[in-house]
This record gives sequence, structure tokens and C-alpha cells, in this order.
Amino acid sequence: MALNLEDIKRPIRGEMEEFELKFRKAMQSTVPLLDRIMHYIVKRKGKQMRPMFVFLAAGVNGSITESTYRAASLIELLHTATLVHDDVVDDSNLRRGFFSINAIWKNKIAVLVGDYLLSRGLLLSVEHEEFELLKIVSTAVRKMSEGELLQIEKARKLDINESVYYDIIKAKTASLIASCCATGASSTGAMAEQVKQMHDFGEAVGIAFQIKDDLFDFEQAEQTGKPRGIDIKEHKMTLPLIHALGRVSSSEKKFIINTVKSYSEDKPRVERVIRLVIEAGGLNYAREKMHHFQDQAFKILSAFPSSAYRDSLEKLVRFTTERNH
Repeated sequence: MALNLEDIKRPIRGEMEEFELKFRKAMQSTVPLLDRIMHYIVKRKGKQMRPMFVFLAAGVNGSITESTYRAASLIELLHTATLVHDDVVDDSNLRRGFFSINAIWKNKIAVLVGDYLLSRGLLLSVEHEEFELLKIVSTAVRKMSEGELLQIEKARKLDINESVYYDIIKAKTASLIASCCATGASSTGAMAEQVKQMHDFGEAVGIAFQIKDDLFDFEQAEQTGKPRGIDIKEHKMTLPLIHALGRVSSSEKKFIINTVKSYSEDKPRVERVIRLVIEAGGLNYAREKMHHFQDQAFKILSAFPSSAYRDSLEKLVRFTTERNH
């Protein structure tokens, strides 16, 4: 039976609806241009998995409070800011099927909008003295920046081994989901040990989530709705590719590295790289690792009392690895 986000959301449906209202309020500005852009951002919201992690983690650890709503808003504000800035850095014109902020309003305005969102998150925390939440989320944003820069540095030489790969994705992807779960727990007044457990849980989920994204790059477009080989075109070293490089012949390894480095726009070469990765067992290996981190997450979660929140959190973990886009 396919997992459904609406079903997963059931224990926190009322809280999620209230969160949307509070989040819209947090985005408001007296500057007409900025307010118009904020409306555009709210309109194109995605699956809202991050606030779901916040509220479910809070439910697992105690009672959902006003602090939980601020934690979810803080996560969304700072994460949206990083996405707006990412689109400028990547010169990307689309985000979730909509035109990006920089595509409509140009880079200068997009950077300023990202800055505004960051400031709104900081002020939301400071005004309500949510210093612990601010510390958790600010640490995640720092790690995300470090992860991106490490990936850029390594992409120049393509000298990423599996250990460096995990360093990158822990910082770049997993730190945000970890902060969702940690802030959710912290917002209930949970003990430091519980907050740490939820952070570790979120990190394991985040790693599994990123490996799933890696796998999409090698699957058929009709399965995922995305063209394959995008990561190769962007010179990214994914887990299936890294594993394959240690299994193919020296000539095939040279071909793969040259393609990623210098011929990533050559479609027939990219398709051959994908075939080599599949034949070398790269996809099977990545799936095994994805399920390993998923199992780690389940093991951590099993230490918490059984509840509707925990059941939904388990389903949300499964959704991250069973999704098709």
C-alpha cells in the first residue's frame, strides 16, 4: 500500500493548518514588492515535510506548544532563504515546477529576499527568546553552507570517496532534517538526551533521503518524472557512482571520470556511464546503504513510547525512501 502524506499528517492535521496561518503572518512585509514576493513563495509551497518532522517529533516527546509553531516557522524561513540563494548561485529558473524568484525578479532582488527571510527567522527567535531553537537551526545552516562548499571543492578534482561523500551529505542535507527533529523535541521542554536522540534520528533519515535522491539520477524518467543524469551533468559524485568507480576496470574508470569532468553534456557518454554504474552494482549498493540508515532511524525511534505521532513519524521515514520524486 502506497504511503500518503495526508494519512501521515493525520495526528497533526489541525496543527499544520494553524501553522500555515502563522507562517503566512511571519512572512508579511509592509513593503509592497516584498509582500508580493512572499505571497508567491507561500503559494508554491512543497510537501511541507520539514514542518511535519517538527510537529511529529514534538508529539513523540511531549505536548505541541507555541514554541513548536515557532520552531517550524524558523525552519521554513531559514530553509526557504537558502533555497532562494541556491537558485541564484545555480542560475536556476525553476523551483518545484514554478519560476524561481531570480527568474522573475532577477538576482539582486532574490538575494535581498533571501536576506529578508533570514532576518525574519532570526527576529522570530530573538523576540520570543527562543535561543535554543535558534542555536540548533543556525548550526544546521552553517553546516549546509560548509557541505555545499566542500562539494564544490571536491567536484573540481572529483576525488570524493565514500567517507567524504557522507561528510558532504550529513552537512548539506541531513543537518536540516536533524534540526527539524531536534527543534521539535526541544520545543516541548525535552531533556538534552532526548533532543540529541531526535537529532541523530533526523540525521539518519536525512542521509537515507539523500541516497534516495542519488538513485533517482540513474532511474528512467517515466519512473521519477525527472530526466536522468542531472547529477552527472552538474559534476556531482553520488553514492552509486562512487561505489562503481571502485568496481570497474581502469579504462572504464577513466571514461567515467572524464565524462563527469569534461563531457557531462554528451548524452550518449552519460548514458554509458549510467549503464556502467548499474552493471557495477552501484544502485544495489546504494539501496542497501539507504535501508541501513533507515533501520538506524527506526532503532532510535523504537526507544520512544508508542503513539499516533510515532506511527506517523515511522511512515514519514518510509515515505522518504519510497517516494518517486
